[in-house]
Amino acid sequence: MDQIERMLYRKTWRYMDESLISRSRSALESFATDDTLCHIVGQQMSEAIVRTWVHDQTIVLGIQDYRLPYVEEMMDYCRTRGYTPIVRNSGGLMVALDDGVLNITLVFPEDVGAIDINDGYEAMLLFVQLLFPEAEGRIEAYEIIGSYCPGSYDLSIDGKKFAGISQRRVRNGIAVQIYLSIEGSGSERAEFVRELYDIGLQGEETKFIYPDIKPEVMASLNELLDEQFTVADIVHRTERLIHLLADQVEHHPFTDEELTWYDYYLRRIFKRNDKLFAK
Repeated sequence: MDQIERMLYRKTWRYMDESLISRSRSALESFATDDTLCHIVGQQMSEAIVRTWVHDQTIVLGIQDYRLPYVEEMMDYCRTRGYTPIVRNSGGLMVALDDGVLNITLVFPEDVGAIDINDGYEAMLLFVQLLFPEAEGRIEAYEIIGSYCPGSYDLSIDGKKFAGISQRRVRNGIAVQIYLSIEGSGSERAEFVRELYDIGLQGEETKFIYPDIKPEVMASLNELLDEQFTVADIVHRTERLIHLLADQVEHHPFTDEELTWYDYYLRRIFKRNDKLFAK
């Protein structure tokens, strides 16, 4: 068994499905949750964790997006469209979330030797390939030029991106996060992000090169596979997959001790966003 397989095939996985309760919460709470999971897994307070989560009408900005020349106008436009803008604490650029997008986080301890950044990406790639056997041999990982939040591990089918991966490392824990565009129109989400960049830039030149969004290079899995999946379908499929990957699966929410750490990381990320938005 190679390094990537050892990361996924484990004696025990802990599964936290927050795909329903997270919808009414700020996405900042999800990023604080993932920081907490990194901490408790990295400090051997918990087994490795799979977490599923969904947020309604949210635009997640990267720190470079927050430096757009007209970012305040852009965020005001977000709000008029019914979206809440936040700034995340992991890498990457702007991402659009809604109830047709499923987010999955895999949280690993560094207990199987040195886990480099590509190992984390490769583990998530394999996880998604196992999750969608009907796309066998079709899911590829390379940068899709013209997509939002582009990266070398954009996941695509026939050249159209349906998912993006990011990583966060805290206290010897590794959180690999992916958004999966399941339902709806991937190109419509991309068109909205394109509008946001147009408003945020207004033709000004910047040192940082922001993506030139081409909506036609993005799609949902339903569009790509000609399926009628719901997010709930893929949540259930995720749990079934975890049972195949582990000898046992634990289901339990945060303990009291873990909640103490969650409160710490939640206060920190809200303070950081309040400070940014106060400028």
